[in-house]
Amino acid sequence: MVSVMAERRPLQLEALAGRKLEYVRLDSTVVLGLSGGGQVVIETPALLVGADGPFAVLPGVTSSEVLATLLGDTVRTARARDTGELEIGFAGGARLLVGADDDYESWAVIGPDGLLIVCLAGGELAVWG
Repeated sequence: MVSVMAERRPLQLEALAGRKLEYVRLDSTVVLGLSGGGQVVIETPALLVGADGPFAVLPGVTSSEVLATLLGDTVRTARARDTGELEIGFAGGARLLVGADDDYESWAVIGPDGLLIVCLAGGELAVWG
């Protein structure tokens, strides 16, 4: 079943809360692997805000040392804003922000039990599962 969120209200992503960041895969996308099999796939530029300041996360370019600081940290909060932005807060205080893109899918969350949430071009969210 697929639904596109027409009302554009914030979506709390409880499926990510409490999960530990186990690995980061860097390629043309950034994949954050979470305990329990969850993943966050980032396909557009993002911003990591932490104690050492904000850092750009650019899929396909660099970001390995910046994202490595999150390894072993636990997701405290996660939500999709009404604009399609993804915000993930970590227990250590860092926040990862992924904006919506006008022309491309910008991020996806893959959770347990078949959950899939994709930020479509323009910021609409498609939800499966």
